[in-house]
Amino acid sequence: MPSYQAPLRDLRFVMDEMFDYPSHYAALPNGDDASPDVVSAILEEGARFTRDVLLPLNQSGDEEGCRLEGGEVKAPQGFKEAYQQYVEGGWPSLAADVEHGGQGLPHSLAMVLSEMICATNLAWGMYPGLSHGAADALRHHGTDEQKATYLTKLVEGVWTGTMCLTEPHCGTDLGLIKTRAEPGEGDAFAITGTKIFISAGDHNLAENIVHLVLAKLPDAPEGSKGISLFVVPKFLPDAQGNPGERNGVSCGSLEHKMGIHGNATCVMNFDGAIGYLVGPPNKGLACMFTMMNAARLGVGIQGLGLMEASFQNSLSYARDRLQMRALSGPKAPEKVADPIIVHPDVRRMLLTQKAFAEGGRMLVLYAAQLLDVVEQGKLGEEKERAETLLGLLTPIVKAFLTEIGFECTNEGVQVFGGHGFIKEWGMEQLVRDARITRLYEGTTGIQALDLLGRKVLMSQGESLKVFTKEIHKFCKSEADNPALKEFVEPLSKLNAEWGELTMGVGMKAMQEREEVGAASVDYLMYSGYVTLAYLFARAARQASASLDSDDKAFYAAKLNTARFYYQRLLPRTKAHAQMMRAGAESLMAISSEDFGLGFEI
Repeated sequence: MPSYQAPLRDLRFVMDEMFDYPSHYAALPNGDDASPDVVSAILEEGARFTRDVLLPLNQSGDEEGCRLEGGEVKAPQGFKEAYQQYVEGGWPSLAADVEHGGQGLPHSLAMVLSEMICATNLAWGMYPGLSHGAADALRHHGTDEQKATYLTKLVEGVWTGTMCLTEPHCGTDLGLIKTRAEPGEGDAFAITGTKIFISAGDHNLAENIVHLVLAKLPDAPEGSKGISLFVVPKFLPDAQGNPGERNGVSCGSLEHKMGIHGNATCVMNFDGAIGYLVGPPNKGLACMFTMMNAARLGVGIQGLGLMEASFQNSLSYARDRLQMRALSGPKAPEKVADPIIVHPDVRRMLLTQKAFAEGGRMLVLYAAQLLDVVEQGKLGEEKERAETLLGLLTPIVKAFLTEIGFECTNEGVQVFGGHGFIKEWGMEQLVRDARITRLYEGTTGIQALDLLGRKVLMSQGESLKVFTKEIHKFCKSEADNPALKEFVEPLSKLNAEWGELTMGVGMKAMQEREEVGAASVDYLMYSGYVTLAYLFARAARQASASLDSDDKAFYAAKLNTARFYYQRLLPRTKAHAQMMRAGAESLMAISSEDFGLGFEI
C-alpha cells in the first residue's frame, strides 16, 4: 500500500516564509482566530486524519467500488465511518461563515486540507468536496428561506451537495440541455430530465443530498440565456428541517469508470422532482459559475495532491530498489547493486515530480491567499486586484496542475518499472484517478479558451498586465541580487515574451477567430510554466537568504529544485511559443471529411 506524510515543512515554508500568511491572516476579519497555534494544530490534525483514516481506505475503495442496490447507492466499506469522523471533527465547517454554522476561518486553510485529502483518497474526498461549492452557490444566490433550510446542514456536513449540469446529449454546451422545470404549487417547480456524470449523486454517507440542477422554464429563451438553477433535495425537508418525504430523484445507474472507483458517478433521473428556483429566472448559468469556479480550484488541488503522493512513493521506492551500478562507479559497494536513485534518468523523473509538486503548491497557496481577500477582505483596490488575479489564475490552476499531475503520476509508474503496472503498489491507481482531472469541471481545452479568450483578450490584456506587472516589479527589485541572477534574467525575458505572444495571437484573431482556439492550450501551458517560474524565483530568494540557518539542507534543496525547474522544465515554453506562432493554418487545412484515411468520417 502506498504511504503518505503531509509535506508540512514545505507547506510552512510557502505559507509563512514566502507569502507571510501570519500577517495575511491578521489583516482579515476574524483573523485572530487563525493564530499560528490554531493553524499549526489544523495542519497537524489534518495530516493525522488523512494519513491514518483516509489513506488505508484508498486502495480498498478502488477495488470494491460503489454498489447500486434497491435504488440506493452504497459507498465502499469504511467510507461512511470516515465521513462521520470528518463531520465530528468539524472539518466541513472550517471556512464557512459563522452565521451559517461555520468556523469563519480563511478559505486557504480549507484548501491546504484539500491537498492532503486528495493525496490520500481522492474518491472519498469528492463526497464532501462538492458540498462546499453547493454551499457557496446558495450563500451567494439563495433566498433567506433556502439558506435557513439547506445552508447550515451543508456547512455542518450532515447533508452533502452536488451540481447537476451534464446531460446525455450535451456536455460543455449547456445551452442544449433538455431538463424542464414546470411551475407547481406555490414557489415549487416540477423538475424532469436526466443528468449524467454526477459525482456523489447518491450515496449512504449523509442523511440527505442537495442537488443543484440546471433546467429550463417553459418560456425560457433558447440557448444558454434560458437556463435556470434549482435546488432539488433527495428528501424533502419536513417542518422541523429534517429529511422527510422522498423526492422524485433517483440514481438510474452507476458509471463504470477508468478511475475514482470509490466515488459514485451517477446517472440521475428527475421525475417531476420538487425543486425551488435559486437566483433569478434564466440566470442559472451565472449562479452555477459560483460553484464551478470553486470546483475548478478544487480540481487543480486534486492534481497537486496526486503528484505529491506519486513523488513520495517514487522516492521511497527509488531509495530501496537495487539495480545496476552507477556509470561513475559503485555508490553502494556493500550491496549487490546500487539503489536506482543514483541513476540520472531516475533522478530526472523524481525531480520532475518534486519540482511540479512544490511549484504547484506555491501556485495553489498564492491563489488561496487571493481567495481569502476576495471572500473576506475589505472593499477597495486590493480586493478588486485579487478578483482580477484569481480570475486569471483559476483556469491555470485547474488545467495546468491537472496536466502536470497526470504527467507526474505516469512518471511515478515509470520509476517503479514493471511493479508500477501492478495494482498492489498503488501507482497505477494514481494514474487512473488523475486522468479524470483533465476532463471534469471543464477540459483543458475549455479552460484554455476561458484563459485566453475570456480572461485575457476580452479584457484587452488588462487582466494579464496586472500579473505581469507584479512579475516585472519583482525582477526589477532583484536585478542587482547576484544570488538570483540565474532566475531573474530568464524570468524577465519570458515575462516580456508573454505579453508579445498575447498581442500576436490577439492581432491574428482579429482576422481569423480560429486563431484563439488554435493557440489556447499552448498559451495556457506557457502561462503555467511562467507562473511557476515566478514563484520558484520568489522561493529561491527566500531560500538563498536562509542558507545560514539551522535548516540549511532544506533551503539548499529548494534552491537546487528551482535550478532544476529553470534548466530542465522551463525550456518547454520555447516549444509552446513556437506552436502558438505557427497559427491555425495547419490545423484547419485538412477538411473534417478527410483526415487522410481514404474514406469519409
